[in-house]
Amino acid sequence: MATQKNFQDIISHCKEYGFIFPSSEIYDGLSAVYDYGQWGSELKKNIRESWWRSMVYLHENIVGIDSAIFMHPTTWKASGHIDNFSDPMIDNKDSKKRYRVDHLIEGFAEQLATTDQAAADAVLASMDQLLAADDFAGLKNLIETHQMKCAVSNTCNWTEVRQFNLMFSTQLGSVADESDTIYLRPETAQGIFVNFLNVQKTGRMKIPFGIAQVGKAFRNEIVARQFVFRMREFEQMEMQFFVRPGTQKQWYEYWKEARMKWHLELGIPADQYRFHDHVKLAHYADAACDIEYNFPIGFKEVEGIHSRTDFDLKSHQEHSKKKMQYFDNDLDENGKPFGNYIPYVVETSIGLDRAILMVISEAYTEEDLSTEEKQDSRVVLKFPPKLAPIKLAVLPLMKKDGLAEIARELVADCRQQFYCFYEEKDSIGKRYRRMDALGTPFCVTIDHQTKEDGTVTIRHRDSMEQERIPMSEVKNLVMNALK
Repeated sequence: MATQKNFQDIISHCKEYGFIFPSSEIYDGLSAVYDYGQWGSELKKNIRESWWRSMVYLHENIVGIDSAIFMHPTTWKASGHIDNFSDPMIDNKDSKKRYRVDHLIEGFAEQLATTDQAAADAVLASMDQLLAADDFAGLKNLIETHQMKCAVSNTCNWTEVRQFNLMFSTQLGSVADESDTIYLRPETAQGIFVNFLNVQKTGRMKIPFGIAQVGKAFRNEIVARQFVFRMREFEQMEMQFFVRPGTQKQWYEYWKEARMKWHLELGIPADQYRFHDHVKLAHYADAACDIEYNFPIGFKEVEGIHSRTDFDLKSHQEHSKKKMQYFDNDLDENGKPFGNYIPYVVETSIGLDRAILMVISEAYTEEDLSTEEKQDSRVVLKFPPKLAPIKLAVLPLMKKDGLAEIARELVADCRQQFYCFYEEKDSIGKRYRRMDALGTPFCVTIDHQTKEDGTVTIRHRDSMEQERIPMSEVKNLVMNALK
């Protein structure tokens, strides 16, 4: 029987079993920065490839690029990040600790919800209205009225609310004057927009078409928290879909449905997701929503779908003095070509790190296997086979009597097709439990009967059922599961 999932248990499991480590841990770590271990990096690759396949390989009108992290600084002026990429912050005068206002209020509401859900909802509704109106005085008043305290000083002695820019800056070249200041990109989208004409012309792309990209982005989050959910260095999987003006709302609805379909194909039940429409639209959008997943810490954003209008391309045209237009030969209802226009854009943007946390949270299961005869339990990661870091574990019952050699032959036969793991240490029961904790869907045991009739015992992770099959069928069984 499965038990309620605890977020801290999931974090501990990730470290203990080689999925995610605190970065620079031997030097006491670096706040909100994490390294992916041997199995976390494999899981990350599998989710990334699943997204790339769904976006690029399965759409003939979407192609991929890989743009640089460093970009000309005017890029961020044109995109609005220099002027608008900021969050309301507040400082506690006693502890000198800085908080993002929405995080401070959300944290208070989470605690309040344990005793009064209606009051917590009212606080969050007030926050949304004040944020939408950029009412900083009202936000401070909301914080003071409810006596929201600093976690360090336990006081309510707050500064005024003000904006704080989230971009990391650095210098390019050897002379550190202002003209050399550049930024680590806070999103990957702008690398797509500045390459719009390059891709359209060289790829002979016809609207509607999309450009996809996976890459690192950097944000100077003041209150980075909740494990890999909110980090200062993270990875995005974004696609910008260029459409004819006036058709953006239809494509916005199309991509909402298409992206939710991808999420459900991860094997996560529909009731674990919900759409959340934005109360306050970004400066570039005429429609926006989030796909939220029900983490152990509540429903949180995993992916955003935004109708970005023509803001980005038009702004880059103004700042670069280069035309960012498309000539459309298709005919309108009057039989005339649509001609030149700046395309509108529908964006899908999912955080890869959040997707990883989502998949691990959904897969993490604690099961009580106790019977009248004995107490027993296990922790298992019930990954879909296509996402599991290890697809097959091959376990010789013992190292001697030629069993290890047979096991390694099976590994060599399967390794060309999928990731295999070989292990010969510990009892077979302990090895099964270890593979459960890593999310391995299939374990094969090589024993003395294998030498006699060429059969092996294959164990299924979720049901723990075991069956005897010919060793020659193992590879095909796993390959079919991966489909």
